[in-house]
Amino acid sequence: MSFNIVVLAKQVPDTRNVGKDAMKADGTVNRAALPAIFNPEDLNALEQALRIKSKINDVKVHVLTMGPGRAAEIIRESLYRGADDGYLLSGREFAGSDTLATTYALACAIRKMGKIDLLICGRQAIDGDTAQVGPQIAEKLGMPQITYAEEIIDVTDKDITVKRRVERGVEVLKGPFPILVTVNGTAAPCRPRNAKLTLKYKHAKTSSERQESSSDYIDYDLHPFLNITEWGAGDIEHDPQWLGLSGSPTKVKQIENVVFTAKESKRLGTSDAEIESLIKELIVNHTIG
Repeated sequence: MSFNIVVLAKQVPDTRNVGKDAMKADGTVNRAALPAIFNPEDLNALEQALRIKSKINDVKVHVLTMGPGRAAEIIRESLYRGADDGYLLSGREFAGSDTLATTYALACAIRKMGKIDLLICGRQAIDGDTAQVGPQIAEKLGMPQITYAEEIIDVTDKDITVKRRVERGVEVLKGPFPILVTVNGTAAPCRPRNAKLTLKYKHAKTSSERQESSSDYIDYDLHPFLNITEWGAGDIEHDPQWLGLSGSPTKVKQIENVVFTAKESKRLGTSDAEIESLIKELIVNHTIG
């Protein structure tokens, strides 16, 4: 019996490069104006999935992402590292989704995928920092969940053992399948691209990408592994009122790029009296304490 892992990954705008054009008039993020990257903690999650695949026979790692057509790059990056295939959920109906609408759409797509044993994703995305997507999907699918994972210690045919980071230390938990696990950025970093896999999958494309491409020398019917599955709203069972902006009660009011600058500085010596004086000053002005 095969063991199926779905890695939920997201292509995010690089928040280190937020400029004046980063926000549209309707309060949504202007993703076209920002460089797009693989969400860092989703890469940590992918690594945990690939480690399971390397230890257990008959494991399939599928990658699911939701976004515009260019988000297929996330799937290719996953294939280069060892994932088996990918699914892109894309369409205008999903535009402007907050975490509620996003998790609804992803949950519908996951149900369509069939038997899933393990869902794994990053703790949070750097463009939202809400850490809500993983837990919301688990709730919608009726799955148990383990959050803040640093390492998947063991996987049996019945359960998974996970070390998770909590405020005052670590915990080791077991959970039954199917289950969802969210992974911290403190987990092991993702492995680099594999050269052979990069050559194998460099022409992998969605149907939309193939229509726009001029590379007609590749016969995708003879190379099915190069076909990235692309689903629109019409391919999943859903209620339209829960998709996109109509299904998103959260609205972004404003995006700002905050740069901290030092207006004043104070040079200290090495004496205990000077250090004690600074600490008292910081306590008085409520900087600390």
